[in-house]
Amino acid sequence: MKIISWNVNGIRASVKKDFFEDIEKMDAAILCLQETKAQDDEVLAALAPLDTFSINSNSALQKGYSGTTIVSKEKVKSIMPDMGIDEHDAEGRVICAEYENFYLVNVYVPNSGQKLERLDYRKQWDSDFLKYLKNLEKTKPVIVCGDFNVAHKAIDLKNDKSNYNKTAGYTQVEIDGMDNFIQAGFVDAFRMLYPEEIAYTFWSYRFKSRERNTGWRIDYFLVSKSIADKVKDAKIYSTIMGSDHCPIGLEVDFR
Repeated sequence: MKIISWNVNGIRASVKKDFFEDIEKMDAAILCLQETKAQDDEVLAALAPLDTFSINSNSALQKGYSGTTIVSKEKVKSIMPDMGIDEHDAEGRVICAEYENFYLVNVYVPNSGQKLERLDYRKQWDSDFLKYLKNLEKTKPVIVCGDFNVAHKAIDLKNDKSNYNKTAGYTQVEIDGMDNFIQAGFVDAFRMLYPEEIAYTFWSYRFKSRERNTGWRIDYFLVSKSIADKVKDAKIYSTIMGSDHCPIGLEVDFR
């Protein structure tokens, strides 16, 4: 089973590019999209050509902002939007699909802001989101994917020293948040398989960042330790364009 995660930075703009050709090329059984920037009915309309998939989305109250969607060929047992915490649940940042062998959580983690004005909120979010995941894990293993808005280690961004504690996505608070996920028993699938590989998933639209490969790895698949041995591969599709993020993939085998 192949799962693809992709921050599309606006689904209505993405589908006007090579989106459907790229999805076909990657041949995913499940597709998790973040930052759809559309209401649920607009997401359904944009993804209408994917008529062999079920489509479930969670849009923000604010139109044209945030939003997550799970598109699935695999049979979904149930869909659960949000964490159940009012403070966090207005922005459509979490959607969970239950499958036979695991929960799949698609997440778009809040950015801490250009001047780090949302850093305290982000710290609370990370803490609450981890509790939410561990609660799910009591029932069955969890695969969580999406835009975590943090580069975990120096290897995960091009200019680590100049960004440390100055730029959203590479402050000690956010790094500690990701450390807490790992220490709680979640495994970074890509790093598990490729511990030394330099690969990025996000490039700013400014300064010819993608052309120069001045990037960040801020999109992840984390899996419960109990199913880490089911992971067969983790991929970063850096040549696929259409967004300031590229898709990432996970191949799992539950047979």
